Amino acid sequence: MKNHQLQLVTAEEAVKLVESNHNIFIHSVAAPPLSLIQALVNRADELKNVQINHLHVEGDLPYFEEQYAQNFRVNNLFVGANARKAVQEGRADYTPVFLSEIPSLFQSRTIALDVVFLQLSLPDKHGYCSFGTSVDVSLSASQSTKYIIAEINPQMPRTWGDGIIHISQIDKIVEVDRPLPTHANPVPTEIEQKIGNYIAELVEDRATLQMGIGVIPDAALASLTNHKDLGVHTEMFSDGLIPLLESGVVTNKYKKKHRGRVVAGFVLGTKKLYDYIDDNPLIRMLDIEYVNDASVIKQNPRATAINSAVEVDLTGQVCADSIGSKIYSGVGGQMDFMRGAALSEGGKPIIALPSATSKGESKIVSFLKQGAGVVTTRAHVHYVITEYGIAELHGQNIRNRAKALIKIAHPQHRERLEKEAKQVGWL
Repeated sequence: MKNHQLQLVTAEEAVKLVESNHNIFIHSVAAPPLSLIQALVNRADELKNVQINHLHVEGDLPYFEEQYAQNFRVNNLFVGANARKAVQEGRADYTPVFLSEIPSLFQSRTIALDVVFLQLSLPDKHGYCSFGTSVDVSLSASQSTKYIIAEINPQMPRTWGDGIIHISQIDKIVEVDRPLPTHANPVPTEIEQKIGNYIAELVEDRATLQMGIGVIPDAALASLTNHKDLGVHTEMFSDGLIPLLESGVVTNKYKKKHRGRVVAGFVLGTKKLYDYIDDNPLIRMLDIEYVNDASVIKQNPRATAINSAVEVDLTGQVCADSIGSKIYSGVGGQMDFMRGAALSEGGKPIIALPSATSKGESKIVSFLKQGAGVVTTRAHVHYVITEYGIAELHGQNIRNRAKALIKIAHPQHRERLEKEAKQVGWL
């Protein structure tokens, strides 16, 4: 154990641990250590070829700017909106990988980390800080690195579960006091609410839910108010879950794993959400290697996975991480939960998306765009939902799949899709 009595330092002093050619990991999603990031960028002239690794990280990230291309190269394990431009222009990288497998990349030194930047809660009376809103892959990164630099923020909630670290394990500590980044979804449109209603039709009482962030998952949650004894085992959740917890719709009573508790890897939402999870024993924030393990997911009854897509072709192939060859997001945990739900007794893996883009282009397509990535294969997909209904594809041949998907496509595109399907012999 290192010396318990660590001296506080400035962010500028802390990041002097970083050297050229180092490999860095930055705490995920709502936990960006912004003072450390800025101090690192301020040292850009002293550094070359520093690789920065992370999932999506909220906020403005100056190391993505073109002027720092020779100093920092960012390896995105999931691509958020603030990273897309740099990735699409070739100034940053994207590693396609299942979320459940990222910890093993650190543990095996496939991604050999030198320094991890964290944002943590205040230490408790025993000297333990909490990872707060993001345990995900950040815990594993901190266990697989040479040095740990941490901001200690009294506004970071203390959460129950795997995400704890003793201050004696931290090499440099910087005090900050600032609000966490917040994210609030807009009110669902009529289309999004219709999709949410269809999702709710598939959710059975006593089901165990996984949902992503976004308007459609929140619309689905808002449609579950008459359900009973739901459980939650999910990689992440946002504010939409709170009303179901407070009203007793979500009880976690019938889960086989962590009965009576909500399990998640990270959260992103409003301050209300961060206050709700603070010191709340109902919420267990666990390592993503466990949370997204299909062999764990399948043990919960009626596991119901709700995920989105960029487009779905008439055979059932799901593109979820790119628009053609342009990387848009990431593989993430979609396949972890789609497979886990499929293996669960009574489980339902669901892909939900509007039938058309904001420009009127069909999201149900005859063929995926050139360069598009298949995240969920045609053999894994079970249910596809748009505002026009539910297509049940599992066990169906290509002809029946094409018919079912054309029925839930936007009416303006159905005739063309049918003609194209006939041209290749699917109909």
